[in-house]
Amino acid sequence: MTVQDIIAEERSSKVKELAAIAGFDACGISKAGFLEEEAPRLEKWLHEGKNGAMQWMENHFDKRLDPTKLVEGARSVISVVLNYYPENKLPEEASDYKISKYAYGEDYHFVLKDKLKHLAELLRENFGDVNGRAFVDSAPVMDKVWAKRAGLGWVGKHSNLVNPRAGSFFFIGELIVDLELRPDESIRDFCGTCTRCIDACPTDAIESPYEVNGSKCISYYTIELKEAIPDNVKGKFENWIFGCDICQDVCPWNRFSKPHREPLFHLKPELESLKKGDWEEITEEVFREVFRRSPVKRTRLEGLKRNISFIKEAVTPSPVTIFPDS
Repeated sequence: MTVQDIIAEERSSKVKELAAIAGFDACGISKAGFLEEEAPRLEKWLHEGKNGAMQWMENHFDKRLDPTKLVEGARSVISVVLNYYPENKLPEEASDYKISKYAYGEDYHFVLKDKLKHLAELLRENFGDVNGRAFVDSAPVMDKVWAKRAGLGWVGKHSNLVNPRAGSFFFIGELIVDLELRPDESIRDFCGTCTRCIDACPTDAIESPYEVNGSKCISYYTIELKEAIPDNVKGKFENWIFGCDICQDVCPWNRFSKPHREPLFHLKPELESLKKGDWEEITEEVFREVFRRSPVKRTRLEGLKRNISFIKEAVTPSPVTIFPDS
């Protein structure tokens, strides 16, 4: 081992200590460079239109695959994860409306970005002038691929990152930096022959193992799609009005999920108190109050009402026309 290797290893250990201080649950490191294996997969996925109306995914193709085009002199990608599995969950009776667990508290984009900025400050305090940028999933970075490379888990058949000790209910963030660090070893895939996520998806969005058609996912329909939801998926939403956790809820590895420690992700009392009738009659004032700093704001009140109406239409019988005897 060279002197440079020893320095890189010592720095890497320190980076992980600092990530814990910044509030992250785990940290891994990978070498910055072009994602050669991912390029043809992403190109094919986009060419087949599996991004649906998410046209922004077609932008910055080269940058999405190469972090050195995002940060000048980039040498390492620091991946971090933050658990959001809730201790208290919304009621999950068959008739209740459901929102994804990641939307129970404050918008994770802001929470993670603040922690990443803190981590960047800690790096500069310990290593001097570090050039780097923080990324949460709104930027052109393939976060799950980098987290996989950094040994934080494997990408499951449902396309989510799975950690063998913590399941898949966590957010991912990156710091791309010009520090020379020792990369971690990736871990192998433990999905095995399990197909629970594929079998459970009501809209058949997981078209084959590790191949998710984004334009068929309930999360896409309820959040990303701004137009009318197509009739061919009516009756398949299982009352999800914002996002969907089905493929994660059925994953056997999530039996290892533990409640998060982040106060900002706690289930809001105002949200917990909403009954089915409250959802159906929600006003702009209530929406602004309950979802003031929530990711649910992305769909806006109009989108949320559209989703609720779509589900109601699926369970409301069509009127029957009775013709009088002639």
